[in-house]
Amino acid sequence: MVSDFGMPSDDAMDAEQAVLAGHASDEELAAESALRPRSLDEFIGQPAVRQQMGIVLAAARGRDEAADHILLVGPPGLGKTTLAMIVASEMGASLRLTSGPVIQHAGDLAAILSSLQEGDILFIDEIHRLARTAEEMLYLAMEDFRVDVIVGKGPGATSIPLALPRFTVVGATTRSGLLPAPLRDRFGFTAHLEYYTVDELTRVVNRSAQLMDVLVRAEAAVEIASRSRGTPRIANRLLRRVADYAQVSEHSSVAHQHARAALELFEVDALGLDRLDRAVLESLCMRFGGGPVGLTTLAMTVGEEAETVETVAEPYLVREGFIIRTPRGRVATQKAWDHLGQTAPDQQLPNGPAGGNLSDVAEVAEDSASPDLFTQ
Repeated sequence: MVSDFGMPSDDAMDAEQAVLAGHASDEELAAESALRPRSLDEFIGQPAVRQQMGIVLAAARGRDEAADHILLVGPPGLGKTTLAMIVASEMGASLRLTSGPVIQHAGDLAAILSSLQEGDILFIDEIHRLARTAEEMLYLAMEDFRVDVIVGKGPGATSIPLALPRFTVVGATTRSGLLPAPLRDRFGFTAHLEYYTVDELTRVVNRSAQLMDVLVRAEAAVEIASRSRGTPRIANRLLRRVADYAQVSEHSSVAHQHARAALELFEVDALGLDRLDRAVLESLCMRFGGGPVGLTTLAMTVGEEAETVETVAEPYLVREGFIIRTPRGRVATQKAWDHLGQTAPDQQLPNGPAGGNLSDVAEVAEDSASPDLFTQ
């Protein structure tokens, strides 16, 4: 779909970006529910987290009491919601799901807490976005299992303490640094989720394909996994698109060539870069000689909002070493030039401060540069 000016329409660009986005739409969350593992034994990847969580939950079951509050930290799409559901399943408890943006008043949280039963699991997604008044109420509820309900207004208002049954809060956040210390300290166990390896994602693809009743050949599963940015949600999403391609093409199974053709059709290259990622790299290298260039200028050249470039494309490009952030702006690395099949100007590539390396430059950027330098 194109606009009147011959450019891809907003809907078409949104569809392309959604293929490799870590966040899931409501429709995709519904589709994911059938693929979610039901126990820690079925959960693939995160071996340290699985072992640690297994001990925490087994000990709580042995004492016949609610588990300690659990905080799940990590980028979107790595399985935080799935782990919350597994906690409820392993504990044989009911699960209540909500999210930080939904709870904007203390009364909203009080209504949820007052409806909990003994041993229930309360899952709060994006917990760092809780309203301040709700946070303060949650402190008391997590520690003392009670809330103070204010009745009336003005000088005649009274506080009525309401006892709560023992329950477990499972909080999920993609930005743990935004959590206030008092809230973070009330979690008895914090699990840090890491990006998946290609081998782990291959197992995820094979398991999901079996549940979807899709026959995927070994090389095709590896091809899908290698382009999934280390994220199971993206792996499952690419698997569905490849399965769609095979179905429409009337192939009984997904072979390696079918997976490659489908992923090329959806503009996902061999290293997991999509249209927006490549547009950023091409603009940075071809138009600005590799940088440095500010975020706002870079976003304008690719026809996107600065926030979209910063939150959708840049995290993966920085993590994989295609670009770095310096005090003067974004700079392309040798890997970016190689991926584009171009030769970098010798004077362009940074060697780091005083002959250091690229990681040194990145550290200097993060430590010394103000946010304004990155956005101008």
